[in-house]
Amino acid sequence: MPELNTSVFTLDSIPKVITFDCYGTLVQWYEVLLREIGATLAKHGSGASASAILDSFSSQGRRLTAERLHRLYKDILRTGFVAAFAEHGLTPSGDEIERVAASPTTMGPHPEVPAALRRLRERYRLAIFTNSDDDLIAPTVARIGVPFDYVITAEQARAYKPSRQLFEYAYRRIGVTPDETVHVAMGMYWDMKARHELGLRGIWVNRRGETGNPDWLPYAEVSDLDGAAALLLPPKL
Repeated sequence: MPELNTSVFTLDSIPKVITFDCYGTLVQWYEVLLREIGATLAKHGSGASASAILDSFSSQGRRLTAERLHRLYKDILRTGFVAAFAEHGLTPSGDEIERVAASPTTMGPHPEVPAALRRLRERYRLAIFTNSDDDLIAPTVARIGVPFDYVITAEQARAYKPSRQLFEYAYRRIGVTPDETVHVAMGMYWDMKARHELGLRGIWVNRRGETGNPDWLPYAEVSDLDGAAALLLPPKL
């Protein structure tokens, strides 16, 4: 269990909206993708690990989302996984790539997420900021089972995190200033980097016991969404 770093987080100014990354933060991105990748590797009798393929995809994703011409995330998933498997000498069939690339639509929430969101919803408006497409994220949000006031996608903003363009588009849509929000996310590169550059208050949900990047401080660190809710809600009497 990582040591929790909460000393840098204050609610001196009460936020109007709590914004969340979705994949990994709220839903089981790693768990589902590692399972789907592992099933593909088993069919090919490969000695590569699912985590190595996913790491390769993450690198490909950084490259593809940084390209000037915007493309839909479903295309990035397909192209990125083809390249990730190829890095390890594998050429899955089109159907196999499609199954892995479509798996985000099947991702359910981490166990504590729905109850934590319901508690937060009693006090705040809630928003998702996601590097996804409208149709790709819709079934995932539905699986969470808690209404969100806003779901802002890269497709709408025509830009991917960590670009500030997605955040600035979202604040215009919602009608708030950045200091009227708190951003909660698992992604260090995708979210904490952008949050730092924009000067946002942030909570890093470190589900995997990773080491944070000190260049992107300050942020509070918690291990799950219950920890984030504890920072954002007044203590029970």
